[in-house]
Amino acid sequence: MGHPFADMTIDAEIRVPMATAQLVRFDVFGPASGVLRPTGDYRVDLSLTPRPSNARGCYDRHWNPHRYERLGKVFLVPPGEVMQARSDGASTQTSMLLHIDQQLIPDRLEWTERRLQASMDIRDANVRGLMLRLAHETRHPGFASGMLVELVVAQLGIELARYCARVNEAPGSGGLSAWRLRLIDERLREVRDAPTLTELAELCKLSVRQLTRGFRASRGCSIGHYVAASRIDHAKRMLLCDNSVKAISYSLGFSSPSGFCYAFRRATGVTPREFRQRVPRTAALNS
Repeated sequence: MGHPFADMTIDAEIRVPMATAQLVRFDVFGPASGVLRPTGDYRVDLSLTPRPSNARGCYDRHWNPHRYERLGKVFLVPPGEVMQARSDGASTQTSMLLHIDQQLIPDRLEWTERRLQASMDIRDANVRGLMLRLAHETRHPGFASGMLVELVVAQLGIELARYCARVNEAPGSGGLSAWRLRLIDERLREVRDAPTLTELAELCKLSVRQLTRGFRASRGCSIGHYVAASRIDHAKRMLLCDNSVKAISYSLGFSSPSGFCYAFRRATGVTPREFRQRVPRTAALNS
């Protein structure tokens, strides 16, 4: 992942046919955004130390560009898919990064919205255990390391395929229908006062209780958090378009510029002015 405020260092690496295992260190210098670009490989990332604050990703070819899902301890990026990644605050993070040739994943998987969301936080114990085994071998290679890595990667391919198959076969989660989620996203794209729960519930023809429970089941976060994140995304784009802080605060429905500045700093860790100074205009507009 490349972005203006992070460096990636490869501390150790083992290459075998069909896969590359790397121990990498990310030095993140501030609020960051970047793109995991498509390749012909599966990319699996196991965080060995805590990820940067509020690390999250979005597949904007498949869902609303304001929808960012949390990146868990293990996440996967499928071949050919583009993930927009973001985080808040500075940190140093170490990961076990594995690139697997797609031929090692049995069968050709269809990357539905549900599978993409599930791939952002893989909690399967078998997958995590195999990634930890690879991390240990990459850090401390021993006799026949290459052969061992090949065997572990082959097993990991099977476990990932099984995990994705279970996602596809899982029963409905009781979440909101696609048309209701679309209405919510369309309302949030409007740059004006934040919608109330009552407004969104009426828009979806549901009770507030049905809305909040269904939204969490669909998106994995509270609707309040989702609305707040959408407003901050609006604010970031407006800040990089030379709008004044006063104009932004009132257009987003804040009662005062100071209230907007407080909310922005609480969400991102920096003031609007600091954000403008740290993020190059072109990089932010393309993120």
